[in-house]
Amino acid sequence: MTLITSISGIRGTIGGKAGENLTPLDIVKFTSAYGQWIKQRNKSKSITIMVGRDARISGPWVNQLVCNTLLAMGINVVDAGLSTTPTVEMAVVFEKANGGIIITASHNPKQWNALKLLNEKGEFLDAKAGEEILKLAENTNDIAFAEVDNAGTLKNKNFMDEHIKSILDLDLVDPGLIKTRGFKVAVDAVNSSGGLYVPALLEALGVETIFPIYCEPNGEFPHNPEPLPAHLGKIIETVKSEKVDIGIVVDPDVDRLALVDENGDLFGEEYTLVAVADYVLQENKGGNTVSNLSSTRALRDVTQKHKGEYAASAVGEVNVVEKMKASKAVIGGEGNGGVIYPELHYGRDALVGIALILTHLAKSKLNASQLRGKYPNYTISKNKIDLPSHVSVDDILEEIKNKYKNEEINTIDGVKIDFDEEWVHLRKSNTEPIIRIYAESQSEQKAEVLAKKLIKDIGEIIR
Repeated sequence: MTLITSISGIRGTIGGKAGENLTPLDIVKFTSAYGQWIKQRNKSKSITIMVGRDARISGPWVNQLVCNTLLAMGINVVDAGLSTTPTVEMAVVFEKANGGIIITASHNPKQWNALKLLNEKGEFLDAKAGEEILKLAENTNDIAFAEVDNAGTLKNKNFMDEHIKSILDLDLVDPGLIKTRGFKVAVDAVNSSGGLYVPALLEALGVETIFPIYCEPNGEFPHNPEPLPAHLGKIIETVKSEKVDIGIVVDPDVDRLALVDENGDLFGEEYTLVAVADYVLQENKGGNTVSNLSSTRALRDVTQKHKGEYAASAVGEVNVVEKMKASKAVIGGEGNGGVIYPELHYGRDALVGIALILTHLAKSKLNASQLRGKYPNYTISKNKIDLPSHVSVDDILEEIKNKYKNEEINTIDGVKIDFDEEWVHLRKSNTEPIIRIYAESQSEQKAEVLAKKLIKDIGEIIR
């Protein structure tokens, strides 16, 4: 059983002892710390927090604990109920709220849940804010609750239609053209909130033939909810048997998008962002893009083809967003299928990714496999190496940096080494003595060879 506290939120397994798992006591403690932090930043008497959840089994009672804790602090709550992470992010802005809490453990299995914390812009908190909230949680004497006559008020409101309308209103989304293509689409929503939101979006986009797979939002995940190839047998089978044009896969909180082409082959999560960026850059010549250091080089290649500039950020959505704002990027995201389109909002959003991909297919008159064939073909190998407890990870990374000092080196998040046709990224864990090693090359075999070379280098340094 596990409880993980970090600047990006609180996540853990349900049940067990307080302080070791995500129990009711932990939920109240961290929710009240966040509420106190919001109150300290806002001197107004009226403060509003947006709350929403995915469909996992523990969601309803975690939601009640969160909402009632905020109400007891004198904070007004708008409860979006069953929702998606991007919808709650946008709803913060719709309602002019002072912040938001999303109750979701994203791609983690059903025994997990989490509190994801937002600022008044509907964006994830930065490191400084996260650290301040964790300090408040450890010193509950600083947390004040309201007197009985000053409790907050609760309003229930669903924001699905507003989110979808905002997507339809985008200049680069063309429902009329999508409708003329007569797409047949299969959807795997892993029995979470995407089972409501994705079909509703597709219908609004003019898609008339939809094959829903695991779209009952009951939280009973029929497979591991992370949208990886080994977990997607059912939608692959449906795409083939029903002659579907494209398969759409989302994670439980609908901020990651994976695709299956008309042959039942995986498009590749890394290439969701690449394909969306290709379309956005066609309409924004010279536009800039951003992804994190561990994402595919294909985004850089596509960006340069369209005469734009590519920049890499440290791993983590908040870091990607910060870099996107600094470089005025027109599109960005992460290689896990996370598309961030600032024309809509600064957050990973599978729904806007779906709308842009379908418009791209409709305009290009290509099928999904032809579209994927347009892009450079890279493969990423993911590995890790366990280190003896006495070994300094920082010292090892410094040695690696010196060994490859004649190559292009980036040290904003660990050490990334760019070679002519491949790269390797070494990141340390904040919780255990390991180094994560991500290597990308033009084939799986070459990526594995590169990863093993760095693992060997590290072994020699330790010896």
